[in-house]
Amino acid sequence: MSPPSAAAMPTAADIALAYHARTKHGLKRYAAGPETLDWDAQPNPFREFAGCARTELPLRSDRLAASFAEACQGVAEVQPLTIDGVALLLELSFGLSAWKEYGPDRWALRCNPSSGNLHPTEAYVIADNVPGLGDGLHHYVSRDHVLEFRCRRRTESAGEPRLWLGLSSIHWREAWKYGERAFRYCQLDLGHALGAISYAAAALGWSARAIDGLDSTALAALMGVDRADDFAGVEAEDADVLVAITPRLQDQPVRPGLPPPSTSADIWEGAANRLDRHPLYRWPVIAEVSAATTGTARDAVTTSLPCPARTPQSASRAAELILGRRSAQRFDARFTMSADTFHHLLDALLPRAAPPWNAWPFPAHLHPLLFVHRVDGLTPGLYALPRGSEAQSSLRRALRPDFDWQRVASAPAHLPLFHLLPTDSRGVIRTASCHQAIAGDGCFAVAMLAEFGPLVRDEPWRYRQLHWEAGLIGQVLYLEAEAAGLRGTGIGCYFDDSVHEMLGVAGDRLQTLYHFTVGRPLTDDRITTLPAYPGRTRDEAGLVP
Repeated sequence: MSPPSAAAMPTAADIALAYHARTKHGLKRYAAGPETLDWDAQPNPFREFAGCARTELPLRSDRLAASFAEACQGVAEVQPLTIDGVALLLELSFGLSAWKEYGPDRWALRCNPSSGNLHPTEAYVIADNVPGLGDGLHHYVSRDHVLEFRCRRRTESAGEPRLWLGLSSIHWREAWKYGERAFRYCQLDLGHALGAISYAAAALGWSARAIDGLDSTALAALMGVDRADDFAGVEAEDADVLVAITPRLQDQPVRPGLPPPSTSADIWEGAANRLDRHPLYRWPVIAEVSAATTGTARDAVTTSLPCPARTPQSASRAAELILGRRSAQRFDARFTMSADTFHHLLDALLPRAAPPWNAWPFPAHLHPLLFVHRVDGLTPGLYALPRGSEAQSSLRRALRPDFDWQRVASAPAHLPLFHLLPTDSRGVIRTASCHQAIAGDGCFAVAMLAEFGPLVRDEPWRYRQLHWEAGLIGQVLYLEAEAAGLRGTGIGCYFDDSVHEMLGVAGDRLQTLYHFTVGRPLTDDRITTLPAYPGRTRDEAGLVP
């Protein structure tokens, strides 16, 4: 049999779009996933590298005085870029926030939210002339709050200290529970992680910026995840994004520089641990879409709306709020949110040159559709928040013709909030969100509608990037809800095309990528909360204020 012709071979864009269509949930069929789960055999949630030197990091969040408002305004006091600052950055972005116990079960919570609390995202530190840290590549182990020294650079560096965080994904962590749809959730979690880094850096008086224009192959080499011998027989990692970290008062280049490349003189150490010794399923489509969506983002032209500076409502310490963030499990279905709080939450989603959006060097391609249930002074129904200068007109053409597109008069003048349809949508969005009551019990729910098909066809890498933007929006909602005394939760399970039909979306020009809901949480008192790092105290190792 002769091989298929080149014309018959699917393109990378074909693979990405086919994966997205294949992994949609529907009222009559869920995306392919495991038929059973053995929770006692859940994969190890912590990656480690045996044979590496380990640096125990101090726990210093109790000392960080910056308020959440100062972090969001980008005016927090600038901390020195030393090992103590790096420890704080990691503690507030990827560290544990608590342990939970219920009966015989015990599990860790982290500062960066994750689908199913499975945490596929791994964090690497690349240090150059940072006092207290060896030059080279380090892997962060959140369970122990330590850095593993993966690659020691032999060449000495000089000048200002420089720092980068590299993020990768272990797809199996999500696939173990969610099957083929797991690749989507890994990308959403990367967006959560980018937001977590940006807020944590801002609390330290630093800025974080995702680096565009870096090829996936080069990034994998920088992070060492392409070293086959170090990952022999264990779950692979996908190199995703590199983030430059810079103290705010330093000169900010238009495009952040890259770390020094590895050389043959560098010393690599460590072998990755195996997370699941007896996997029951294989999902080859995940490897296919991963390969199809690697590449380079080539345009970093941001087009922000003309937005005034925000004043966040909470005067809480940023560290306290970040460490106290939780995903809501249930909501008080009788609670009504104030209109000011609602508008304030939405205002935080608009792109502007302030944290966390200054970490995102790309145009806005996602636009929240809001199912308002109980907001004081607002008619229950469907609303839209176009996040780009031309988004309103394109959404208006693409959505149902009977939507009224009336500007909400009570909203701040700069907030592009539009009423579309008066309706009691609680039952509809509950059903569309895989019959999850939490979608209808909150004060409002969100469907994040992405500019999709043309972008992915033109550059398949955008499939990842669109999900990152959705996760970043979710992280903003998580922390802003917490700051308002409320709580949010992400919803990754929803019936894709049922939502599209509800909105009048035809074809794939627009697709919903993530759902979210916000309200007043109900607490389950049967679950016990324990310290994140039992046996360790803050400000240890003889550190002096």
